[in-house]
Parts: sequence; C-alpha cells; structure tokens
Amino acid sequence: MNETLRVVHAHGDRITVTEPTTGVDLFAYVYRREAAWEAPKPYLHPIRTLSGAVVTDYRPHDHRWHKGLQMTASHLSGQNLWGGNSYVHGEGYLALPERVGSMAHVGFDDIRADATGLVIAERLTWHPYDGALWAEEARRIEVRDVDPAAGTWALTWASAVTNRRAEPLVFGSPTTHGRELAGYTGLFWRGPRAFRDGRIRTADAEGPGIMGTQAPWLAYSGEHDGSDGCATLVFEHAPENDHAGERGAHPAHWFVRNDPFAAVAPSFAYYDDLVLEPGATLSRRYRVVVADGEWERDEITDYLARHPW
Repeated sequence: MNETLRVVHAHGDRITVTEPTTGVDLFAYVYRREAAWEAPKPYLHPIRTLSGAVVTDYRPHDHRWHKGLQMTASHLSGQNLWGGNSYVHGEGYLALPERVGSMAHVGFDDIRADATGLVIAERLTWHPYDGALWAEEARRIEVRDVDPAAGTWALTWASAVTNRRAEPLVFGSPTTHGRELAGYTGLFWRGPRAFRDGRIRTADAEGPGIMGTQAPWLAYSGEHDGSDGCATLVFEHAPENDHAGERGAHPAHWFVRNDPFAAVAPSFAYYDDLVLEPGATLSRRYRVVVADGEWERDEITDYLARHPW
C-alpha cells in the first residue's frame, strides 16, 4: 500500500476509513448508542471489498441486533449482551428486557493512519441492564495489507476484557444452556442476505457441518446482489489464541451458518462456560481478510502464508 488511508471521524457517531486509490469506504466503525433492546455496542458496518461490494448486514428483519461485525456476549452471568430475546432452556427465546445489557464507548486512545495501515485503539465498559460496571475492555482494530491490485485487505480485531466485578464473570452461549448447534458468542459477523447458502470451508473440511468444530481459520464465500461477482472473507485466530486449548487456555469452536442466513463467530464458549475471575483479563485477537472473488483453499493458505501475523 503506497497511499495513506483516509480517515473521517464524525465525533460521537462513527469513524469512516477510505482506501484512496479506489475511493472505496472500507468500513465505518459506529460507536453511537442505539436501541436498548438490541444490546447497544460499537460495530463495523458497512464493510466493503475493494471493488465496493458490501459484505455485512445491518438490523436484518430476522435479528435486528445483528450489526455487521461486533463483539458480543450472548450469555454473561445471567445477562444478555447479544441483544433481542434471551434463550431460556425449556422455554425458548423470551422477551426479558431486564437481562439485556450493553457495551459502551468510553474514549479513543489512538486513531492513526500511515503508509502501512490504520490503528483504532478504544476503551469500552460492559454493563448489565441496571448499568453497573461489570468489565472494562481495551479494543484495538487495525487495517493492514491493503492491495487494490489484488482486491484484498485485512482487518485485525483485538479485545482484552477485564472483570471488574467482585465475583466471576461467566461467559456462555445458548448451547451451554441447552440448545444444540447454537454456541454463538464473542466476535460475530452477519453477512448480507445474498450470502445465504454461501460456501464454507476450513483447511480440511467444507460445508455447514463445520459448525462446532475447531480450526485455525474458516472462510466464507458468497455472491453479491446488485453487482457481479463473489467475495471471500477469511476469519483467522491469532497464534496466541490457543483456539484448541492445547496450551491450557479455554478452547474455541466455530459457530457458522449459511442457512437461513450467513453468520460466523469464533466462539470462546461454544460447549462449555468460560469463567473469568475478578481482576482477570480475557484476551483474544482475530484477523478478517476481505477479498474480491471466490477463493479456493490453496489461494487461502497461500495468502495466509505470505501475510504472517
């Protein structure tokens, strides 16, 4: 990348990042507070490929709280920082507004673009419905490896969440509470409606049967409405995530659907609760590669090898 990304900050609302060669707005990072029932939290939408195609959805009719790419917590010590109705085993999804919390923007420590990419460093707080302070988060979003000729760019998302309660924070999911194949929590992407029935693959598997499995990366390809062609998004664990729990960390499993909608989350509480003790910090880092075209497995592995962490 030879030119510096353009950054426009509408204070109190959003940060918009533009690639100058193509003139494409790569994404908007929106941090204004939205509807309480939707568990308000900052999010990225729209995210675009370098050809200008949108690869996220916002407030779809089926789940109004799905907003682009965002950090979530579907079950957190009895609260819902996911949004919408809350899952209760044996009763299904219920409207329980007293369980719906929020993640609030506190301030930016750094917003910086140069010839190598972009950094957005932010401080946030996590709250249950009553507004108490449950956690503080240090978030860092970076853009790197922008290549207009190849039609590729990459975003990294790092979150470090520190428990500020006097008791443990327990991260779970609908699956840890009794619903099969619904282990969603953590970083969550909702794809555009046209991406339904898209192609899902990892290094050694393909198809929606990947749900609930472990892999260092997962790719999702879909075809656009309104413009010709496809896009591929590659979601990857950073090496320190220890996604398989081989070094003693809590393991992660992929939540992924292509029916009835496109969605991906590297869930850190798919099958089992994750317990965060008072004062302890949960740190996770991910990369999302946004590429024009439908990539085959060898193209994905080649890209990741040529662009190490």
